[in-house]
This record gives sequence, C-alpha cells and structure tokens, in this order.
Amino acid sequence: MNRLRPNIRPNLAGDFPEIHPSALIDPSAQIIGKVIINKNVFVGPLSVIRADERGAEGFVAPIILDEEVNVQDGVIIHSQSGEIVEIGAKTSVAHGATIHGPCKIGIGCFLAMRCVLYSADLENHVWVGMGAKVMKTALASHTYVPAGSVIKSIPDTWNLRVVSTKEKAYIDDVLARSASLREDYRKLAGIEAP
Repeated sequence: MNRLRPNIRPNLAGDFPEIHPSALIDPSAQIIGKVIINKNVFVGPLSVIRADERGAEGFVAPIILDEEVNVQDGVIIHSQSGEIVEIGAKTSVAHGATIHGPCKIGIGCFLAMRCVLYSADLENHVWVGMGAKVMKTALASHTYVPAGSVIKSIPDTWNLRVVSTKEKAYIDDVLARSASLREDYRKLAGIEAP
C-alpha cells in the first residue's frame, strides 16, 4: 500500500511519506509529509498524520509510527516546527485522540479516546485514560492516568498508580482485535500480506 494517492502526499518541503507495504491506511485518512509508517501499522478512517512544519534549519522532523501501531478513527498527529513525534511499537491510539509533538511514546502504550498529549514523553506500557491531558511532562513505564486527568507537571504524577493486570490484558486484546481488523480489510481489498 505504498502507492501515492490523494490522501498520501508530500508536504511543502517535498518530503514524501514512507509507508511499509504491510501497513493498512484507510482511504479517508490523510498522511502528509515526512511520516514514516512501519510494518503492520493500521491507520483508521479520518485520521490525520501531518509532518509539514519546518524547523529553524529549514527541515521537517519526522513523525514515526513503529511496528503494529494501531491508530483508530479521527486521530490527529502533528508536531511543531522541527520537532519529532515517535510512537513505539504495539501502541494503540484510540478514537479522536490528539498527539502534538514533540512527543516520544514508548512501546505498548494505550491512549484512550479523546485524550490529548502535548509535548509529552511516555515510557513503555503507559495508559492515558479517556479525555485525559498530558502536557509538557514525562510518565514512567506502567503509569496509569485516569480518565479526565490533567497532568502538566511532575507533582501531578505523584499519585498516579501502576497499570493493573486487567488493564494490560485489555491493551493486548485491543491490539489483537486491531490486527485481525487490519487483516480482514486487507483481504476485502484483495491485498496479500507481504
């Protein structure tokens, strides 16, 4: 699926998206500029992943989705001038979430519906609850951010708990269902897995 289509296009600096042939991008999603999408990524309907703002030196920093990232419907991923966004392998970004870089998101994270990350760093296996906001701060591995929380400084993280076994199982289930959905859509389109 590395064909250039109207929804997969370069930015004004001339940077083209790099999409692994095993990735499945919905035709209504917009992939613009210096976006690197790795093996078995799923990008759902109406998502926008846009790497187009030049930094001080005139270059656009990439947005990178590592292997098996699950980007659901209506997600927006963007970054300020010259700043990188990297989403670690097997991370799920649920419906309507917004990620605005610079951001580094670790492996196996779960970003629930309508959450917002702005200039945040998440280590591995972090859960950000529905509608939560994480701004200009870092979260340690296995941190659980409850729905509706606003995390904007280190003291805001002091009372956060660890992701439970039940929540970890839910994350794994979401990833498995996403992979199955990706393969079903691939079959429907007559596309063989590479």
